[in-house]
Amino acid sequence: MEGTPGSSLERLFEAAPAAMLIEDDAGRVALANAAAARLLGRDAAELIGRQAEEVLPSAERDERGRQSVAHPDGAALPVEVTVSVVETDRGELTVTALRDISAELEREREQEDLRTRLMRATGGEAIDPQLGQSGRLETVGQLAGGIAHDFNNILGVIINYSQFVIDELDEASPVRADVEEIWRAARRGAALTRQLTIFSRYESQALEPVILNDVVTDLEALLERTLGEHVELTTNLGSRLWPIEADRGQIEQALVNLALNSRDAMPDGGTLTITTENVELDGREASLYPSIEPGDFVRLSVEDTGVGMDGEVAARAFEPFYTTKAQGEGTGLGLAMVYGIVTGAGGAVALSSEPGLGTVVSAHFPATRAASATGEEGAAEHREVAASESVLVVEDDPSMLRMAERILRQTGYAVVTSPGGRDALRKLESEDHFDLLLTDVVMPEMSGTELAGRAAALYPDLRILLMSGYVDRPGVGPLQDDSELLEKPFRAEDLLEKVREVLESKPRVA
Repeated sequence: MEGTPGSSLERLFEAAPAAMLIEDDAGRVALANAAAARLLGRDAAELIGRQAEEVLPSAERDERGRQSVAHPDGAALPVEVTVSVVETDRGELTVTALRDISAELEREREQEDLRTRLMRATGGEAIDPQLGQSGRLETVGQLAGGIAHDFNNILGVIINYSQFVIDELDEASPVRADVEEIWRAARRGAALTRQLTIFSRYESQALEPVILNDVVTDLEALLERTLGEHVELTTNLGSRLWPIEADRGQIEQALVNLALNSRDAMPDGGTLTITTENVELDGREASLYPSIEPGDFVRLSVEDTGVGMDGEVAARAFEPFYTTKAQGEGTGLGLAMVYGIVTGAGGAVALSSEPGLGTVVSAHFPATRAASATGEEGAAEHREVAASESVLVVEDDPSMLRMAERILRQTGYAVVTSPGGRDALRKLESEDHFDLLLTDVVMPEMSGTELAGRAAALYPDLRILLMSGYVDRPGVGPLQDDSELLEKPFRAEDLLEKVREVLESKPRVA
């Protein structure tokens, strides 16, 4: 390239922020801008006239256009090279752009080192190569857990004070239905919060006795709004339904997923029917489901009058990421999550469908004779306890503290309250005797686990019950294997039952 000294073209080339070299048709460097001179550590005049291969030996360039360039100080400078050939009236000119990739390669090395250490820490299991995304998920998980802890306190107050009001209202009171709806909404919020804690801890929740009829009834209003006016929802709920052992929040999630799938299969409207019933599966029937044995089960069926599926689609319906929806309209995880939830509870799930005739998904959950936590038929009645023991309640949230104190006092316990660990230790030392220490886990200044450890060392016969909605939090400390834990949010009967259980257990130290 030739131009009048000081021409606009030459000034533009010289001022370009990218490092650039121009070679003539003989392969010599005809021009080098200031950025190239700085990058290569040489004066521009020193570069002009030299063979380009002396400056950038192409033999060392990889498939991504990356190579090392010898710097005058002896260091090897990694650069990314982009080459363009331009035909001019003075012959063929080659334009070479250079980019310093030192920082980029250093980041790659750090990621590879982290990947190697993670592989060793997990026994050689595969690690997601997108470590940046993994780090973000870990951060989001910690944030979700922190939110869950605070939100569980709020929900616990709403649930229990709603129950206090319901207990005082006459059955015919027009206000009672409104308060009961608040109670149900708070329970649904608790189930959603439980999902946050599962995400933040990467582990499953503990199973509890659940009556499927309760789940369907509590979700009915939400499902009707979700399905829309063009889909009619009907329910056929079996009587005296056996309890099952399951995570209520996950069962709700499975039911919502099934309902959404059915809605999408009925774009022109139709009927969605939810059925629950007790069933006894004999050997022949159980053999249809490889994961279960003959016995008593509770069946939850969701049937729609939608477009249905052919055999090939039905056979793959539970596969993760398999979907017949257009791109961006579905992830293919809905039925896969249902399958995981049902089998995680020890059950089995099946799908029956024909094109034009709709779809039926049936989930079978093993029945249990355990008492239901819901109070519906089949559950054990809550024991009335004429309690006289003394309880020290430690909780930094004032509303939660007042709520727990009220529940325990109404049952007859002598209650002393404390807003934190240090104050609790002083009260333990000053009072004559406490039968139970009931303490939150996540508290400022001193965690409940530290308080529990110090209290147990001072008073070996003291019973201790921890309560928390999120224990995997920095600064909390690990729970002991024999620690008793009440998960937030809890209802009054949950608290009273757990307190009674701990008080009647053997002393921590004989």
